[in-house]
Amino acid sequence: MRIVLVGPPGAGKGTQAAFLAKNLLIPHISTGDLFRANISQQTELGKLAKSYMDAGNLVPDEVTIAMAKDRMEQPDAENGFLLDGFPRNVSQAEALDELLETEGMQLDAVLDLEVPEDEVVKRIAGRRVCRNESAHVFHVTYKPPAKDGVCDECGGELYQRDDDSEETVRKRLEVYHTQTEPIIDYYKAQGLVVTISALGKVEDVTTRAMEALKRGEDGK
Repeated sequence: MRIVLVGPPGAGKGTQAAFLAKNLLIPHISTGDLFRANISQQTELGKLAKSYMDAGNLVPDEVTIAMAKDRMEQPDAENGFLLDGFPRNVSQAEALDELLETEGMQLDAVLDLEVPEDEVVKRIAGRRVCRNESAHVFHVTYKPPAKDGVCDECGGELYQRDDDSEETVRKRLEVYHTQTEPIIDYYKAQGLVVTISALGKVEDVTTRAMEALKRGEDGK
């Protein structure tokens, strides 16, 4: 299967992508991993991306698309893949369609993880991270430490990262609604979108996703 995973920040895309890819026996292709791999291996695309990032600029779509193309052409992606973080906007979605068409392929589904905005803010703004090298993660509601502000694992101080503040989270949601959410309508027009609730236990969401994807395949 060839799947695109979408959803707002805090929807658990990375976690679900890993479980789904394992269940479906396809590689999980994450934009973040692509950038890190290309930069650490000092590929030409990695050097180009780093030049934009070092200058404080966004990496152009064509560079991201080229990285994704290179990854999707690897042998382990021959029978499918799960894209996480790409496409991020409609122009990238259009470029992906063109790329797949050129290769004689097409997407099977676009899995939309749906989470209420207030829950997204609660999930992210409630995270607390240990200042020590271990960087253990807790949550004020879902995984509180035994002692407030102290890491259960090593006794280090727990703190809220700047990008986890409510104000920052709401700004990230604005960017998602403006740039990424429109791809859902783009793919709905192609009959590819499968929407599920991303609330509840991780394993329950995975089961829900697998069942929805199967129904989508059976309905084709």
